[in-house]
Amino acid sequence: MGTVSSTESQDFTYADVGATRDQGFCPPGFRPMNVRTRIGEGEEVFRRAAEAVLTWEMHRAMGVGLDASADRAAPGVDVTVTLAGMIKAPCRVVWTVEEPRRAGWAYGTLPGHPEAGEESFVVDRTGDGTVWLTVNAFSRPAKWYAKAGGPATRGFQHAYARRCGSVLRNLATRGGEPA
Repeated sequence: MGTVSSTESQDFTYADVGATRDQGFCPPGFRPMNVRTRIGEGEEVFRRAAEAVLTWEMHRAMGVGLDASADRAAPGVDVTVTLAGMIKAPCRVVWTVEEPRRAGWAYGTLPGHPEAGEESFVVDRTGDGTVWLTVNAFSRPAKWYAKAGGPATRGFQHAYARRCGSVLRNLATRGGEPA
């Protein structure tokens, strides 16, 4: 499993870089989020889902703008997500995992992101063959408009995580574009 070096972690807007690896951890002053979505069943569904997450296909299929410094998630890769064509959210991948039954990554916020915190996207295949996507995050507002949004901002984050699951399910089980 890859991890960002300590020199690369200096640009992050929060202290607990890499903490989403421990799904139950949320630093003081941050809000936790954990959304788990059933994607399907079997090795082929897992393989397609893992590849879609690791290569940014899931994010691109959601219709968000995505600019990454590499074609695949890896520690140190810079990623900027653009929402609504105008809100830029710069991040950096802090860890990745590629195992026979688990694959994914997490990115942490950089200066200019509307939030401060970290978010992970992990696909896993359980013992019974069920494939899941877990979006795990902790965050707090960093820009005035994220603070002003209050509960609406939080609702958007949960809706985004649920949409990740439905888009990935479609990509992994039908191999097509999201409905």
